[in-house]
Amino acid sequence: MGGDAIVLYPYPGLGHLISMVELGKLLLTHHPSFSITILASTAPTTIAATAKLVASSNDQLTNYIKAVSANNPAINFHHLPTISSLPEHIEKLNLPFEYARLQIPNILQVLQTLKSSLKALILDMFCDALFDVAKDLNIPTFYFYTSAGRSLAVLLNIPTFHRTTNSLSDFGDVPISISGMPPIPVSAMPKLLFDRSTNFYKSFLSTSTHMAKSNGIILNTFDLLEERALKALRAGLCLPNQPTPPIFTVGPLISGKSGDNDEHESLKWLNNQPKDSVVFLCFGSMGVFSIKQLEAMALGLEKSGQRFLWVVRNPPIEELPVEEPSLEEILPKGFVERTNDRGLVVRKWAPQVEVLSHDSVGGFVTHCGWNSVLEAVCNGVPMVAWPLYAEQKLGRVFLVEEMKVAVGVKESETGFVSADELEKRVRELMDSESGDEIRGRVSEFRNGGVKAKEEGGSSVASLAKLAQLWKQK
Repeated sequence: MGGDAIVLYPYPGLGHLISMVELGKLLLTHHPSFSITILASTAPTTIAATAKLVASSNDQLTNYIKAVSANNPAINFHHLPTISSLPEHIEKLNLPFEYARLQIPNILQVLQTLKSSLKALILDMFCDALFDVAKDLNIPTFYFYTSAGRSLAVLLNIPTFHRTTNSLSDFGDVPISISGMPPIPVSAMPKLLFDRSTNFYKSFLSTSTHMAKSNGIILNTFDLLEERALKALRAGLCLPNQPTPPIFTVGPLISGKSGDNDEHESLKWLNNQPKDSVVFLCFGSMGVFSIKQLEAMALGLEKSGQRFLWVVRNPPIEELPVEEPSLEEILPKGFVERTNDRGLVVRKWAPQVEVLSHDSVGGFVTHCGWNSVLEAVCNGVPMVAWPLYAEQKLGRVFLVEEMKVAVGVKESETGFVSADELEKRVRELMDSESGDEIRGRVSEFRNGGVKAKEEGGSSVASLAKLAQLWKQK
């Protein structure tokens, strides 16, 4: 393998891997002299409660890598050995960070093999265990952050919160203030950051500390989309009393269309719907709802009167009436028949990129995952923000309050969203003056994303700075 080597190490989740692969493709497109190696791994399936879900995800990863390898032979995937079992002491919650720690001996072999030509190691946030290893080997280390620049600003402030408060709860009803950001309600902060006794929290604290000390942070965003937050980050205003590493915005990086020859049923159905008339509901690979919540969603969609395309995953395993229930067993009786003239329910998966790019789709109910947000923005589709986990409540604040590209659902204290609430938000997005204003703003951002990736655009210029930095090493 010739050329200056760049090693990318993504977390073994499809959303993380896809954006890291897109980064590799982008580098080869604009700077083909680099040699790109992606460290590919799969997650252990030894925890019974999640074994089936993880196994399914691993299958998706394997199929995706095969497809990428076939179409992009210049990208080298180095397959790390599968970890067959986990040490008993590992905290289940901390597994995302522990995967990388367990792979250190295997990765060390790869890094030492490439040492003479290695210009940079690019880590996913969850692969932070490699930071100290890379520093010991004197390898320039960068982080590729797969979420928004605004949530990066929050993450980099975790050491400050840790030092100045006993808990995030100390903020009480006072919104958290970070330069370049809208006021952040404490309730929007990820719940897992409130318990400081967990290894998961300690891993996040370590990661945010290491990111601030890294050679740079690469972001899947573009300057126009997060202008105020990026200015504050680059000016060092988000990290009190210490310098911020260089910030490189190289997005929007989204996966291309699947290229399957057989058109998915959802696309065939969309071909027969009017322009901008359909609201698309999809909540990512981990978007699992209770039967009660699925029933409320169905009733809300029915009452809204809007056309819809809804991806439904099975409810939690403990609620399943049978292993593979029919729609009739998890949705209200007669719902599919009553809405057959204006709605389509598909099971488990739909080709999201193709769906969002379809002329018939005029709205997107999303869990606020950053990849999904970028896919919607790049296709000019306004959103209903329904966060489920991780940093997604932060995402709702940004999408609704700062970017103004979404309306946000209001949930109960237990996280339940009523049928009436979903009906209101879908109607607001699809059939109101405020929905039209949101649609206009998303279109502006879509155009900005196109310009950012053109020659002379902000993201191409940022990538050039990054490549120049590596070539000087």
